[in-house]
Amino acid sequence: MSLRNVRAATVRGGRRLALTLGLLVVGFAFSAAAEGSGAATEDDPWEPFNRGMFWFNDQLDVYLVEPVAKGWEWATPKDVRTWLDNFFDNLHAPIDSVNSLLQGKPGDAGIAMGRFLFNSTVGFAGFFDPATSELGLEEVREDFGQTLAVWGLGSGPFLVLPLLGPSSPRDAVGIGADAALAVYTWYIPLSATLSSRGTYVVNSRARLLQQIEDSKKSSFDYYVFVRNAYLQYRRNLIQDKQAGENGFYDDLYEVVPGN
Repeated sequence: MSLRNVRAATVRGGRRLALTLGLLVVGFAFSAAAEGSGAATEDDPWEPFNRGMFWFNDQLDVYLVEPVAKGWEWATPKDVRTWLDNFFDNLHAPIDSVNSLLQGKPGDAGIAMGRFLFNSTVGFAGFFDPATSELGLEEVREDFGQTLAVWGLGSGPFLVLPLLGPSSPRDAVGIGADAALAVYTWYIPLSATLSSRGTYVVNSRARLLQQIEDSKKSSFDYYVFVRNAYLQYRRNLIQDKQAGENGFYDDLYEVVPGN
């Protein structure tokens, strides 16, 4: 690759990172403006802003993402959707490995990188998961938000980000850092990156159609349900616990930057 190409790739990567961080800054600005207004609670001081952004995200889901996901589920064989799940999970493995090292977990870092190398080769670019089925290497899921928690940084109040959904100030910073770690996005066209992310979102949403519908029907306040589910899910991840009976939250609320 020529020096010109390297510079161009670096500029593209820098623009994408700046876009991600800019989105987070906008979210924080609106959150700060909303603090202290409306009927916020002690554990959710930005609730007025959060509810407004939650409504916006939910409307986007109801009128755009969900219909597309239903069409995707109807048109795409289940095996294909599973292969795509494996592919996107595999792309996250290097991020898992780096964050495991930063958290002082060299064993988990080795497992994550071993899974990535094995699945990327024997698993045909990650569309299959022989690392689990043949080697017994279970998936390691770590992100920079968890790393900051291990380093002692508090999460801050609950925060709903535009498009990205449930988060916190700490996890929002983690999203930007993990996006930078996904260095492959720096060297492919932006259109390909957006197409990949769109496919990931639709494929994941198709897998959760029934679960989300049931959750909306059974919860008295869907916003509170999502908030509590997300906060519990993040606590479990930080403490290296399993999601238990609410395992589908792994897919619904996990942060997968770069895909």
